[in-house]
Amino acid sequence: MYLPKHFAHPDQAVALQIMREHGFAMLVCADDAGNPFATHLPVMVSERPTGAGMQLVIEGHFARPNPHWRYLEAGREALVVFQGPNAYMSPKVYPDIARVPTWNYVAVHAYGHAHFLEGEMKKDALLKGLIAIHEAEYAAQWRGLDHEFQEKMLAGIMAFEIPVARLETKIKLNQHRKEAHAEMKARYAAGSPDERALAVWMEKIGL
Repeated sequence: MYLPKHFAHPDQAVALQIMREHGFAMLVCADDAGNPFATHLPVMVSERPTGAGMQLVIEGHFARPNPHWRYLEAGREALVVFQGPNAYMSPKVYPDIARVPTWNYVAVHAYGHAHFLEGEMKKDALLKGLIAIHEAEYAAQWRGLDHEFQEKMLAGIMAFEIPVARLETKIKLNQHRKEAHAEMKARYAAGSPDERALAVWMEKIGL
């Protein structure tokens, strides 16, 4: 994505926070004709130790009829987009009138190649991880379902993991317009849920 230096945030821990808080992502890669193909899906993000530090890994699954997994299986790079809070910003936040509106937002783009998880145990572990995030009490119900039914459900998905090879984190809060920060923060703090979330992000990055 277009990433001016003053909006880039290099801290992987910050990227991980955004990815986990906004885990309904958009996964994009090229289809067989070279056109972009996107799937919206919940994912799970974790850190795994490696010799070079901590490796971010994105896990999720497709319905088997979705052709997206075949495009990834062919070795095409995946882009996973995590969209955080976003909101309009009025030019009224500036002390003068020669200004224009803009849109502020928080987003992470993660790139990598998918590996598919084979076998019931790995698929089951992935599903239990997602259940733990979104509805932990459902785990007991899942475990209690007939094994034949579980097998059928697991056979109907293609589970994957994507080790993140490249990460872009953009926090666009008009960092380069200091004269607007106080008014912008006050307006956002009194606004919609997304606006209030952006006011919190202003605090986090020291604006």
